[in-house]
Amino acid sequence: MRIGILGAGGMADALGTQWSRAGHEIMISGRDPGRTAAAAARMTGAAGASAGAVLTGTWAEAAAFGDVVMAAVREAGLCDVLTAAGPALRGKPLIDVTNSATPDSYDPARQIARMAADITGAHVVKAFNLGHVDVWRMTPPVFGGRPLAVPLCGDDPEALEQVRGLVAELGCTPLDGGGLARATLLEATAAFVIGLWFGGADAQAILTPLEHAGV
Repeated sequence: MRIGILGAGGMADALGTQWSRAGHEIMISGRDPGRTAAAAARMTGAAGASAGAVLTGTWAEAAAFGDVVMAAVREAGLCDVLTAAGPALRGKPLIDVTNSATPDSYDPARQIARMAADITGAHVVKAFNLGHVDVWRMTPPVFGGRPLAVPLCGDDPEALEQVRGLVAELGCTPLDGGGLARATLLEATAAFVIGLWFGGADAQAILTPLEHAGV
């Protein structure tokens, strides 16, 4: 599969390197061509000799390149980047990993995933926004013997199936989180638990095990 990544920062590096190692073709894009090229070179080296070189391109080139595209830029620049990516995103699976830039003042009326869908016409799947970038560098992300679960929210069955496969390749468990309308709950969850983590709390401890969940 060809994966275009809008961004050349930590999330692009972590997930893109893992997927390159799994045999996918990767193209990243960023605002600074020099820094983007350096990031691609690091990813190529980290993925190993059996993986292909990570390519670089403009926002529009990365959008056109990918069978699946991931938006991995900060919320403040997301609208501009998606607009610059252009019409190539229409009808494509678009993974949105974005969280609120200010989790302590998260606004549930500002739905990031819905905005991305409205701008692009893409089949947006919200995913990977509940884990710190270093989690996605783990091979695999397993805690206490249990693989990390990754909730997915989206409306298009084919897009969801493709993203499920990419989650599974990381050694994680994809979870059905419902339609794109529920992506705002994922965004709100991230804002809430990030606040707990920054305060030094173990946010995972707020949830009871399944056998005590009353189901």
